[in-house]
Amino acid sequence: MAPRSADASRKTRETDISVSVHVDGSGQSDIATGVGFFDHMLDQLSRHSLIDMTVRATGDLHIDDHHTVEDTGIALGQALTKALGERRGIMRYASIDLAMDETLTRAAIDVSGRPFLVWNVSFSSPKIGTFDTELVREFFQALAQNAGITLHVTNHYGANNHHIAETCFKAVARALRAAIERDPRQPDAVPSTKGSLKG
Repeated sequence: MAPRSADASRKTRETDISVSVHVDGSGQSDIATGVGFFDHMLDQLSRHSLIDMTVRATGDLHIDDHHTVEDTGIALGQALTKALGERRGIMRYASIDLAMDETLTRAAIDVSGRPFLVWNVSFSSPKIGTFDTELVREFFQALAQNAGITLHVTNHYGANNHHIAETCFKAVARALRAAIERDPRQPDAVPSTKGSLKG
């Protein structure tokens, strides 16, 4: 089978992003965005999805982290869309409840070609260190929109904001891993009665 790999880049007056992904990887990552907490979260996304990722981002961090985080989500979503192609032979659907210490978060995914985000996650603080907690949603919104996935994320409970954010990334990673796995029972079929997963 052809390797599911792709590159994407995005350059604006605010950011310069380059991303490469190998979907059938082992979770190796090489991440440098200039935003330490975000790098840590992207590393979790790669490690637990088993998608090899290289991400290079420079942005207007003297303003804040928003453009860098959002544009990285856009580029990563675009790379995933390219790598998955027709989405032929994938499992398509997956969900997981993921626990981390006191926190439990659910992610459910349909790799449908139709982008949609349902976000039921709240934080008790606007910051994790210097990182704006609202940017967690912004990243997943950009990722879902550009990867063409329907994504539902719900934090059931949790006290530590770092844990809440990290379970979001890990749960999405694990659900994504399962949804884009090749289906051995229909390896050449597009898993849709429409015959297409292009939206």
